[in-house]
Amino acid sequence: MKFNKRWSVGLLSVVALISLSACTEDQTKPASTSNEAAEEMDHSTMNHSSSGEVPVTLKKAENPKFPIGSTAIITDGHMEGMKGAEATIVGAYTTTAYVISYEPTSGGKRIEKHKWVIHEELIDPQEAPLAPGTEVKTDATHMEGMENATVLIDEAVQTTVYMVDYTSTTSGEAVTNHKWVTEEELSPK
Repeated sequence: MKFNKRWSVGLLSVVALISLSACTEDQTKPASTSNEAAEEMDHSTMNHSSSGEVPVTLKKAENPKFPIGSTAIITDGHMEGMKGAEATIVGAYTTTAYVISYEPTSGGKRIEKHKWVIHEELIDPQEAPLAPGTEVKTDATHMEGMENATVLIDEAVQTTVYMVDYTSTTSGEAVTNHKWVTEEELSPK
């Protein structure tokens, strides 16, 4: 009788242990960060290259950390093939850059936390910086359905923004006049 009781207690302990381990969360996986979420965002409708035209009210940076013609490494990838690419600086401007969310005017799913739209690409905005939660329209054309969309300001950063040329690290595609990369997203070569 004692043997059966011990065996039953042992078996019950093993079953309880297996049940508990099946209910626990896998602690070996790192939590997703906002940068990873941004990297996972679908940018297939993004205009990677642009004409290089900038708003007339945009002010050139007087003493940018990365002068026009210099090279730097892109440390944050808003889209595939950007992170780790060598960038040539083609423009440097002092402004407020925004992370935005919006419903594309062309339809489709809501775009969350798009980087970056600058203050000069907003239609009739109040004085910069706009507070998170502010809604305003944009005339930016970085992505299909962005022009004339009502956007929600998620974050505002007063910084130097750069227009850059680079070659995608994944496709080998040459990207020219890409708008925008912030100073914090570049490191010296």
